[in-house]
Amino acid sequence: MTSGVSYDGDDFYCEVAIPHPDRLDVVHDSARVLAFHHTRPFWAVHIVVVPKRHIASLTTVSDEDETDVRELLGVVQAVARDVELEHGAAAVLTNLGAYQDSKHLHVHVHSGGRRG
Repeated sequence: MTSGVSYDGDDFYCEVAIPHPDRLDVVHDSARVLAFHHTRPFWAVHIVVVPKRHIASLTTVSDEDETDVRELLGVVQAVARDVELEHGAAAVLTNLGAYQDSKHLHVHVHSGGRRG
């Protein structure tokens, strides 16, 4: 997918990203977790990490989500480590509530300045 992809649904990850990783610049793809360069990056380096099974938000995680969340955090750690090594710094962020455009747990790993 190219920058500026237009999407009006509630769950970009379940509806677009997970079923069509071939349209993305993928960093990691396993049975439980997908990581890819954001389709509309906000920062110079902007990678999104998502569980493939729908989990609405960090604040809705339950015991049944443990395996998925453990793998998600392992991938976030590996991606953040790689970004930090390559760019000298990395930040990890997840949004909640009204800040969460797509209602599917996802973690941003980013570095560098904001894009125009």
